[in-house]
Amino acid sequence: MQLDDAYANGKYIADADQYPARWAAEAAVFCKNLGARASLGDSYGPSARQVFDFFASEADAAGTMVFVHGGYWLKFDRTYWSALAQGALARGWNVAMVEYDLCPAVRIDEITDQIARVVTQIAERSDLPISLSGHSAGGHLVARMLAPGVLHPDVLKRVVGVAPISPVADLRPLLQTSMNDAFQMDMQMAISESPVLQPPPDTPVKIWVGAGERPVFLEQADSLAKAWDVAQIVVPEKHHFDIIDMMKEAESDVIRFLTP
Repeated sequence: MQLDDAYANGKYIADADQYPARWAAEAAVFCKNLGARASLGDSYGPSARQVFDFFASEADAAGTMVFVHGGYWLKFDRTYWSALAQGALARGWNVAMVEYDLCPAVRIDEITDQIARVVTQIAERSDLPISLSGHSAGGHLVARMLAPGVLHPDVLKRVVGVAPISPVADLRPLLQTSMNDAFQMDMQMAISESPVLQPPPDTPVKIWVGAGERPVFLEQADSLAKAWDVAQIVVPEKHHFDIIDMMKEAESDVIRFLTP
């Protein structure tokens, strides 16, 4: 369809097909090395995919960072991204890696509800501060948590920072992609599920995007930054698949923001 190529990432990234296997292998080694500090497959809902992995800080935790993966609400699961917990763990924060049901089995608004449910359940584990991070579709989902009424106010007030990374912030253009065959999204849902159309939040937000990403992702990040009047960091020489590597670095800008 009209915008399929605009939203295609892999065909414009060298060796794109090698990234998923690399992510999964690194994640498996990370979980094995973490040992008993990794609680895998904790349930938060009735389906097999409504689970999260919880990685405990080595010492008393200062907070819990939640990470929500991308994949256009169509693919991947929590097991690809475990190694991205390294940065926050090194700064004394717990990390929760979240999985969710995928389209077309569910619609995007149902996934938003699932993420709200899991964030609430993670918050109930302690009274620690919470931060939310997500990549691509995951960036959309963590941004949606800031819409009025999505999270209970008692949970939202504990969120100290939200980092949408290369987010899909305006879903209306996706109506012009073949992916919408799976999304089953109409204009009404595209509007209600677009963070760019939400009121600007009070919660601290910073947006990250790679300078080498597809133009529409630069536009999506910029539109959200302007709509919410928040900072946007364009990371030099990074594309849609490697921008998340900064999550592994304890002193990266995004990890320092998420683990104050």
